[in-house]
This record gives sequence, C-alpha cells and structure tokens, in this order.
Amino acid sequence: MAVHDDCKLKFLELKAKRTYRSIVFKIEEKQKQVVVEHVGEPAETYEQFTEKLPADECRYAIFDFDFLTPEGVQKSRIFFIAWSPDTSRVRSKMIYASSKDRFKRELDGIQVELQATDPTEIGLDVIKSRAS
Repeated sequence: MAVHDDCKLKFLELKAKRTYRSIVFKIEEKQKQVVVEHVGEPAETYEQFTEKLPADECRYAIFDFDFLTPEGVQKSRIFFIAWSPDTSRVRSKMIYASSKDRFKRELDGIQVELQATDPTEIGLDVIKSRAS
C-alpha cells in the first residue's frame, strides 16, 4: 500500500507547526494508497474530531491532544488511532490491519497508539488516561 506524500506533509505540519489538530486518513483501494481525507483546524475539539470517523468504515487518524499534568504543566501527545468499527466490511478491516504498521512507520513522532472498534474505545476518558 503506497502512502501519498500529502499524508507525510500534513503530519509534519501537525507535529512541527501545530497547523492542524487532527488528520483523518483513508485507504483508496483503487489507487492502492493512503490519502488525507480530512484535516481539523487547531481549534477543533476532540468531540468534533470523533464525529468525523465514519460509523461503518475503517480509517487511520491522528489527534494532537493537549492536557495538563497533575503538576499543572501543559503537554501534548500525538495519538494514532486505528479505527475499525465492527460494522465495516471484512475486506476493509483486513486491508487496514495489514497496512497499519507500514503506514505508521511513515509518520515519525506518534506517541500513543489506540485500536478502536467502537466509540467507547476512543472516548475522551480513554484518551486522557493514555496521555499521562
């Protein structure tokens, strides 16, 4: 599975310049490559981000999560989310699962990885607990 150059470019902009809050990636099966489907503005909330993940299709997603440590220090973590809902097609789940590691290697700087099959597995409480 090829990775479109735009995927790496947008990720670098999120990581280095904080141009975006999130990026949703989609595999274009006909072109056999991962492409950028959506980017979230810096003011985007986590709830707005999760609403962009389709209920019945797989996606890869990046979210730059800001939080305060118990000591009151502002920090951020870059999350990689492999979204594979139970209702998505088996073929789609297999393609996303088999391409995930290669795709992740293209994005240098991911700090936390989550695998999710339903919205409860990527709830804000889960993100907060994994961030610290």
